[in-house]
Amino acid sequence: MSPQPLASPCISVCEINENTGFCKGCFRTRKEIAIWQDLNVKDQYELLAQLRLRQGRKKRQNRRKY
Repeated sequence: MSPQPLASPCISVCEINENTGFCKGCFRTRKEIAIWQDLNVKDQYELLAQLRLRQGRKKRQNRRKY
């Protein structure tokens, strides 16, 4: 059974910064916005990590112990 796709990181502040090419709300590019629904869950998590870096937030450490 495949994991459920993640919810979109959109926060309804949809305006592209002309200097960076990133959305001012979610920090995705137009291409990333368009392909979000087609990404697998692993790729969605990887993109979310990139978005955190674009926002200036550090990558979250995995706290789970396996």
